[in-house]
Amino acid sequence: MSKSYKSVLLEHDHVEDIHTLDVYMKHGGYAAFKKVVSEKSKKGVIEEIKASGLRGRGGAGFPTGLKWSFVPPSETPRGFLINNADEGEPGTFKDRYLMNRHPHGFIEGKLIAGYALNIPKSYIYVRGEFLKEIQSVERAIDEAYKAGLLGENILDSGFTHHMVVHRGAGAYICGEETGLLSSLEGKKGMPKLKPPFPAIEGLHRQPTVVNNTETFAAVPWIMNNGAAAYRAAGTEKSAGTKLFSVSGRIKKPGVYELPLGIPLMEMINDVCGGMAEGYTLKGIIPGGISAPVLIPDECER
Repeated sequence: MSKSYKSVLLEHDHVEDIHTLDVYMKHGGYAAFKKVVSEKSKKGVIEEIKASGLRGRGGAGFPTGLKWSFVPPSETPRGFLINNADEGEPGTFKDRYLMNRHPHGFIEGKLIAGYALNIPKSYIYVRGEFLKEIQSVERAIDEAYKAGLLGENILDSGFTHHMVVHRGAGAYICGEETGLLSSLEGKKGMPKLKPPFPAIEGLHRQPTVVNNTETFAAVPWIMNNGAAAYRAAGTEKSAGTKLFSVSGRIKKPGVYELPLGIPLMEMINDVCGGMAEGYTLKGIIPGGISAPVLIPDECER
């Protein structure tokens, strides 16, 4: 690569066995959660995420802190936190990478969100055919329980949080949050009418927050380094970095963490090594199946 890019989610991607709890903690893992529990108010966590400009990484791009703020404050633990890991878009595999390589990162992010919203239980809704990813996440959850990072009265803080992996049935529509909630309730995975919005009345008619795997994974870094540091990358409207699933006839396909707003051709030529030998660029699909195909001239703008 001709340039260096700031890493948030993949900061320790080069570390062997970073998927295990011991190695993750040796590189600062769960420090953000411990800091939040001992030093931060619940409202303070939400305000920090608001200030960071973090937006949902599942497609809609809704401001994360704003979504969290919609949950009515309560002294009594209630509601559900849902990790949408139903990654069904063709050519998309960045959440799968996080589940395999960095499961403790987004688990820690979920714990911080659960603490901030006083939510005692969360589900990780995973696409059912992702067997390797499910096994990786379940191992990480088991490690967290054994270390006292999940369960009752975590770190003697009075905060309780339980986490369960739920295997979806592979329906594309369950990538939409209300369709996902219908599936979790044992119903056909069909979207629900809004309002009420999930933050007010979601799973089992309880306050519910649904965020993407990548969204949760960014939370620990923000709490460790501050909102301003996160905003140093990206654009004014879309702060921070983003994971890109890059595939096709290029020299170096894979998952890359890059600042939002990076020109497409810079990503292809400088980061991914350019087109494979004998191939010329004919088009790029920049998002899911609903995104338009960009022709080469459009990719230069």
